[in-house]
Amino acid sequence: MGAPLVSPDVPRRRVALTIAGVDSSGGAGIAADLKTFEAHGVWGTGAVTAVTAQDTTGVHAVHAVPAAVVRAQVDAVVGDIGVDVAKTGMLATAGIVDAVAAAVPADVPLVVDPVLVSTSGAALLEPDAVGRLRDALVSRAAVVTPNLAEAAVLTGAGPITDRAGMAEAALALVALGAGAALVTGGHLAGDPADCLALAGEAEVRWLEGRRIDRPTTHGSGCVLSAAIAAELARGMEVADACVAAKRFVEGAIAHGVELGKGTGPVDPGWARD
Repeated sequence: MGAPLVSPDVPRRRVALTIAGVDSSGGAGIAADLKTFEAHGVWGTGAVTAVTAQDTTGVHAVHAVPAAVVRAQVDAVVGDIGVDVAKTGMLATAGIVDAVAAAVPADVPLVVDPVLVSTSGAALLEPDAVGRLRDALVSRAAVVTPNLAEAAVLTGAGPITDRAGMAEAALALVALGAGAALVTGGHLAGDPADCLALAGEAEVRWLEGRRIDRPTTHGSGCVLSAAIAAELARGMEVADACVAAKRFVEGAIAHGVELGKGTGPVDPGWARD
């Protein structure tokens, strides 16, 4: 018999699970997450929550997957393969939120990207599901990664227009139970800074950045949360994972692909080029 094709000394591949929607343009959702996992050397698995008809100009149709089918997908991956980290994106309905909360094991670190509304204004989570998202998933998240509008909705605050509001929201999300909250500030004027609050720390940390003048930002939130998840799967501490993910997204935007008539996607494969 010949030598085995795979050496027994090869380390086990780390596994990440994305629970999110399908973007038909390939720029966001599960497609972006899996590309990001692959770029980090992590094996990506997925549970589809919704199918969207989407292009670079917006979301044109949404079909939510039955909650029981979402649960079955998660159960299949967790039961057979096992996962080192899970992340959520678009969850669509309260039933799906509850199914995910029940299916993801309590000892698996969870990154929650609270996708509420698309950039073009399409609702991606039913209004009556916001409270369930906050109570069932944000409260147990290792990291939650809202933008300014999402942070305002989750905390019940008014519009967030400055750093003081970002800091208040980040601390409020940690007070809900999240291990960390990274409130992204890309929608404020000037060079973007993200606000990181960590459980057990009274003061927030600021992750300073630079604004990249490119029309290729579609999927940036998905890639950020997926990169955090991948780094956690690889054993990185939460704060370091957030810093590394922010730098990864900056590169993905800078190397974004100008496709279609609207906002082009970031490129999670940029680091391998």
